[in-house]
Amino acid sequence: MPENNSIYLSAEEYIDQRLNDQINWYSKKSAFNQSRFKRLRLVEIVAAALIPFLSGMGTQIPFGQWVVGTLGVAIALSMAINTFLKHQENWIQYRTTCEQLKREQFLFATRSAPYNDENAFQTLVMRAETLMSQEVSTWTQVMHDNSTTKKPA
Repeated sequence: MPENNSIYLSAEEYIDQRLNDQINWYSKKSAFNQSRFKRLRLVEIVAAALIPFLSGMGTQIPFGQWVVGTLGVAIALSMAINTFLKHQENWIQYRTTCEQLKREQFLFATRSAPYNDENAFQTLVMRAETLMSQEVSTWTQVMHDNSTTKKPA
């Protein structure tokens, strides 16, 4: 072991500087994506509900055809944005990773298995970093799939 131990993080430092930071990041990103997903879905629902109503009003509403057409465009754009940016998938993935990291932290804090031996801290680091690495790999694959256009055979 090197003589200068100051380059190594203690369990408390790792939890404070890395684990809690990542838990907070995933929580905020999850909430952001949940909010965006729900707002865009609300636009779809309201616009879809208004179209039959306004269509039934016929010529009683000035520029009714334009309003109905605009609502149709709003539905299409909202769906396209949600599909392209994957707000729902990101919301769920970020929340899942956040909760998994919290679980690991609580198991470590209570010295529950697999954190009930002398290698508890190293086990925590390996498991937490693996969870974060898997989430990044999943996100990278989703973004790659979004940017790749399939050519017809």
